[in-house]
Amino acid sequence: MASSSPVRHAWRVLLGLLLVTAALFGVNALGVYGFQKSSWTPELALDLQGGTQIVLGAATGDGSAPTQEQMDQAASIIRQRVDAAGVAEADITTEGGRNIVVQIPGVADEQTRERIQAAAQLEFRAVIATNQATNEFVGEDGNSTPYPTPDPSLNAVPTPEPTDASDLAWATPKLTAEFLAYDCANPTGDPANAPEDQPLITCDDTGQFKYILGPVELTGDVIEDATSGRAPDSGAWIVQLTMDGKGTDAFGKVSQRLNENRIAGLSPRDQFAFVLDGAVISAPRMNGLIQDGRPSISGSFTQETSKTLADQLKYGALPLSFTVESSDTISATLGTQQLQIGLIAGLIGLALVAVYSLISYRALGTVIIASIAVMAVLTYVIICILAWRLGFRLSLAGVAGLIVSIGFTADSFIVYFERIRDELRDGKSITSAVEDGWGRAKRTIYISKSINILAAVVLYILADATVKGFAFTLGLTTLIDVFIFVIFTHPVMQLLARTRFFGGGHRLSGLDPEALGSVYRTRSQYREVTTKTVGRSAKNARSRGEADRRQTIAERKRADALAGDRSTSSGNEGDA
Repeated sequence: MASSSPVRHAWRVLLGLLLVTAALFGVNALGVYGFQKSSWTPELALDLQGGTQIVLGAATGDGSAPTQEQMDQAASIIRQRVDAAGVAEADITTEGGRNIVVQIPGVADEQTRERIQAAAQLEFRAVIATNQATNEFVGEDGNSTPYPTPDPSLNAVPTPEPTDASDLAWATPKLTAEFLAYDCANPTGDPANAPEDQPLITCDDTGQFKYILGPVELTGDVIEDATSGRAPDSGAWIVQLTMDGKGTDAFGKVSQRLNENRIAGLSPRDQFAFVLDGAVISAPRMNGLIQDGRPSISGSFTQETSKTLADQLKYGALPLSFTVESSDTISATLGTQQLQIGLIAGLIGLALVAVYSLISYRALGTVIIASIAVMAVLTYVIICILAWRLGFRLSLAGVAGLIVSIGFTADSFIVYFERIRDELRDGKSITSAVEDGWGRAKRTIYISKSINILAAVVLYILADATVKGFAFTLGLTTLIDVFIFVIFTHPVMQLLARTRFFGGGHRLSGLDPEALGSVYRTRSQYREVTTKTVGRSAKNARSRGEADRRQTIAERKRADALAGDRSTSSGNEGDA
């Protein structure tokens, strides 16, 4: 019963591995067929699929270094701009203290480049009209019908001349027709570059509402600070603004006008909109006269949404200018060639490991090959899942990390097999050698893999974007390597040790005790090596030498002492 326990445990562990593998494939299948957002092939980075990489250097108006918060907010603004340009699957990251790296699939046109480089600018505009984002109305028959295209002959000149930014005169017949036909899902024009002295038709950043806004009354540079917190009276999350002297005076006049509109019931002309890059990020209603330059924005905020709005107001009000440090375009053909070269290098490395394993460990090398194959399957499906859930893209550096991991993975098995062979040289049975070798090898491997993971983490944190892919795949495959070592390699060895071929120590199994130099019974008692034994073959001599080389210091001292005792005994007999 005791001897069969490791066998049952091995089969249970292998069944668990099968279930884990099936679960991973099931998760990815759900992403492919259920959500239709995943794929059975890994997503490739810019250097492999081709595209444009633009590195932007950021600078503030006073020449000081931007903070990390400012860089993160600038990257968020640029991401919104790229998305607004209709560019899919773009990757925007910060690098170092001043650089923002923009990676765009395909070739970026000049308009997209200009949009990316433009400085972020926050504007205050009065709300004149608002409506749902749709461009349709419900007719008498109950069906939704799109508003017609505005007639070019409609009057576009405000009549009479507007007296303030909230005046309905701004909403000319032509502007009103354009507003009704405006579709936030397919916007026309470029709201981000609209004239400051003219009204603007735009949508909020969620695409749910559209607005007619008056001319710009204030810009974001009047905001000194913006913080999120809880209101003292209600405890609700709010955003608190602090304006400079110029902003305090100007906003006091705006608040007086909007407050009067509120009292008169002229909604939505009692609202003002914060517009960032042509999109409304907030359009609060004025609830009173504000003369101290410290307005607060309340609403259905959470801690996260209030902080997001505060960051947008704070850093949108602090424009960062960008200069193009580098701009590279990689053709899809070149990316395909690089991928092919990487795959060929990986196959060559895998073939060399397989050949070395079979030469050094004979049939035992098939366990190494099978373990690497299982690891490759798990790594492949995990990378597909990460591409779906985390947006991970496999770069050329990542491919290099996968190739290097082949050698690291084989190294784990070599340590394990050598420990098993050491136990066989001690005269133990193969089943005992597998268990004892496992106990000695796993400590060494855990320490080694911990160092690999630590190196990968440090490299990922400190290295630039081009090396992060290598660090990520190296750390990922190291974790999978340890998982395979525990849940596949050792259970397989437990089962093989009980077969006739491996357990019987066949000379082609890689576990032949005689070929490994198992010529002593215990660590303190060696078999006598007679002249007949030594002369039997050169192979036995090599085995004896191998055993001698692998003795510990204590074993050598014990052997020398035994040899001295035998020499003394022989001398005494001669004297007698």
